[in-house]
Amino acid sequence: MWNGTTIRTFISRLPLRRIVLQAVIAALAPSLATAQGAALPPFLELRIPKPPSIATGDGASFLAYEVHVTNFASQPMTLKRIEVASNDAGGTRRVLASVADSALMRSLGRPGTTTPAAERAKLAGGARAVVWLWVPIDRQAPPRALATRVFVEQGSGDSTTTQELDGPVVPVTPEGPAIGPPLRGGTWLAGNGPAPETGHRRALIPIGGTPSIAQRFAIDWVRLGDDNRTFTGDQLSNASYHAYGQDALAVAAGTVVAIKDGIPENIPGVNSRAVPITLETVGGNHVILDLGGGRFAFYAHLQPGSLRVKVGDRVRPGQVLGLVGNSGNSTEPHLHFHLSDGISPLGSEGIPYLHHSFELVGRCKSFGSGCDRSAPALRRREIPIANMLVRFPQ
Repeated sequence: MWNGTTIRTFISRLPLRRIVLQAVIAALAPSLATAQGAALPPFLELRIPKPPSIATGDGASFLAYEVHVTNFASQPMTLKRIEVASNDAGGTRRVLASVADSALMRSLGRPGTTTPAAERAKLAGGARAVVWLWVPIDRQAPPRALATRVFVEQGSGDSTTTQELDGPVVPVTPEGPAIGPPLRGGTWLAGNGPAPETGHRRALIPIGGTPSIAQRFAIDWVRLGDDNRTFTGDQLSNASYHAYGQDALAVAAGTVVAIKDGIPENIPGVNSRAVPITLETVGGNHVILDLGGGRFAFYAHLQPGSLRVKVGDRVRPGQVLGLVGNSGNSTEPHLHFHLSDGISPLGSEGIPYLHHSFELVGRCKSFGSGCDRSAPALRRREIPIANMLVRFPQ
């Protein structure tokens, strides 16, 4: 029998050079594999934390999801291209997107670093990159599942090699729920709304040891006047803002599962906060509705003392939950609204949704600037996209 003593005796009798050589071979396995024609796949972890759901906005359907790429080798690698293909019944494969060069640089993030954009594709041993994907699809013939392929480059000069690795095949979830409006009338600007590079889209936040993007499809709704400004009069007074005091409405029937009240309001301003921002205060005064089916609606930054519901209440579509304010991590009165798959405002995964209808009445080039009005255009079963100007039913 091979007990501990026997094994130690056997190892002690091996020539020292043989033991050292075996250790060196094990340590250099990835390099040797590359030198011998890439006998082994690249030592990468490819992880897709949240399989994508179909979203539709501005007349087009898309999939917004992320691939986490971690280099498990000691040798550096460079990401060169990401290819997304359908994985349909019968083995049918359609390339839906291929992201490389400058488009890849814009899609890459390096958690915990300030790596310049031009260097983000270079992964040292143990380094991780996040690829934020925004893949257009055909709403009439959506993929059943996705296969994501990563191409990496190793070595330099004449010894440079390119390898590829297929990530896990993940299912594509059907379109999210159709809901009513969170607000009345308008004109409302979809600030920080769904788009490939907005702050909400890339708000990857670790809560309880797990990073997630609860705000993947979140919108900061601010109301504009006829002059396309968000306020009239004193810029430092919350009451001057057109959004202030507007009704926040239940978008569907549901149950109130969490509320927060009593957080004082901020003076409008980029750096003005009435309380330290923590996990308890970041959403300010808020309401969370359980809409059923693992879907939760989050309404943030409400006025203190304005909440009209309590935990356990059943609400109907259109019911007033509270009044729009400027509490928590907020620079001016607005309503932050999103849907996610859990009760945690930040420690869950954001999911798309469709409004039954709204009117598109213009667009802005960025948050509150370069805004142009247009003739109202009715949109049905879509999510508003970043910087759209929207009018909801009264």
